[in-house]
Amino acid sequence: MQVARLPDANRRSSYDRPVPTHDQPAAGHRDDDTDRSALADALAAVGDRWTLLLIAALLDGPRRFGELQEEVQGIAPNVLTQRLRQLERNALVVAQPYSERPPRFVYELSTAGRELAGVLRLLAGWGARNAEGAAAPRHTVCGTPMEARWWCPTCDRAVSDDEGEDLHFA
Repeated sequence: MQVARLPDANRRSSYDRPVPTHDQPAAGHRDDDTDRSALADALAAVGDRWTLLLIAALLDGPRRFGELQEEVQGIAPNVLTQRLRQLERNALVVAQPYSERPPRFVYELSTAGRELAGVLRLLAGWGARNAEGAAAPRHTVCGTPMEARWWCPTCDRAVSDDEGEDLHFA
């Protein structure tokens, strides 16, 4: 007679690695302010395969779980649940209940989540420039491909590339 062996609860598989959140450093990072960068913090919050696609889907307005699953094709239900919970913990998404039994929610972006719209536009533009057959974001009025520029609100003008050479992201 063969006895089925249960997995060792103390042993972690590679799938059980903790996902860093905004209050938790990524693996390999020390927990002091000198080692943390704004880019590392942003990637800890939204830097996995599905999260930015979910945020993009929510930019058009609130969505229910099934609607998100249809819009972000290929995402497994368990992964969708994990990512929505992580986005909620990171205060990028707000879940509003619309049914108590069974518990069901409608998800919408918080103010901080909506701030990612510009980042998504930049990534989409980069993808369009570097992927064969992808279309660049265009101005709806004239149809011209759009360009992103750094803007200084104090000087009230665009900053040229040579003026922004002291920018550090990591």
